[in-house]
Amino acid sequence: MHTLVAQKRRWKRRKVFKLSHDAARASPPQIFIFIVQFRVIQRYLERTITPIHKRHLRKAIHYRCSDHNMASTALEQNGAGLAQAGPTLPPNASRLPQTAQLDALLTIIRDASTPRSDFIFYSDRIIRLLVEEGLNHLPTVPQTVMTPTGFEYSGVSFQGRICGVSILRAGEAMEAGLRECCRSVRIGKILIQRDEETAKPKLFYAKLPEDIAERWVLLLDPMLATGGSAIKAIEVLIENGVKAERILFLNLIASPEGLNNMYSKYPQVKVISAWVDERLDEKSYIIPGLGDYGDRYYSG
Repeated sequence: MHTLVAQKRRWKRRKVFKLSHDAARASPPQIFIFIVQFRVIQRYLERTITPIHKRHLRKAIHYRCSDHNMASTALEQNGAGLAQAGPTLPPNASRLPQTAQLDALLTIIRDASTPRSDFIFYSDRIIRLLVEEGLNHLPTVPQTVMTPTGFEYSGVSFQGRICGVSILRAGEAMEAGLRECCRSVRIGKILIQRDEETAKPKLFYAKLPEDIAERWVLLLDPMLATGGSAIKAIEVLIENGVKAERILFLNLIASPEGLNNMYSKYPQVKVISAWVDERLDEKSYIIPGLGDYGDRYYSG
């Protein structure tokens, strides 16, 4: 008897698979028939689930929920002291709220074994947080609107226009996050490389919006090591009429040395970092860092 019931179940499951395969090529009237047949078979399968199966499901769900609660508690406990961690920042620098979620995202992209697809996905999440925080530093003006309920709401609106400027090539990875937050935003590009003769940053290419002097500029580069490229990019922006106090430099990971160099050269420029690492090594690499951001984002 048990064998006969098992055979009937297998036959029903094979019929479900055959129906789903045939439905992909069916006409609208046939699809309606398939839906009815699916529901009949679904009810049959639901009735065949025994109480023993249900008890196993309840136990599995209970254990999963317990694990989730324990993990959430651990994250809260570990994240409680994150706000106090890290080096002291210069007056023009700030960082994202040091939460357990942000630390978890950074842990993923720092991991050398993280595949390129995951590196891109979790980097983009951090970039989105950075852009939102950068927008918080823009000036606003009061604005009152009428809601659909017929009542007024007194809020604010952004004052002035913005544009993004990415420092090639790694900075291009941050453009999508900016566009997701600001539709139709104009974006310029600056290419700065090291001069082999002088060992100093040199401008090789710049394409900026014609009215950039009238805009707030979000300068994009994921890594701030010594600050040489960022300082050179700011020089280019100022030469094109942008005021230093209207520049916001966004980066994922910064070094204390780079932040101090930026402050000593351009104290009016606001620098917003997702995280500030310990130091630079003898080769001017950020420690612990995450490697070459551009290579990992574009090449894997």
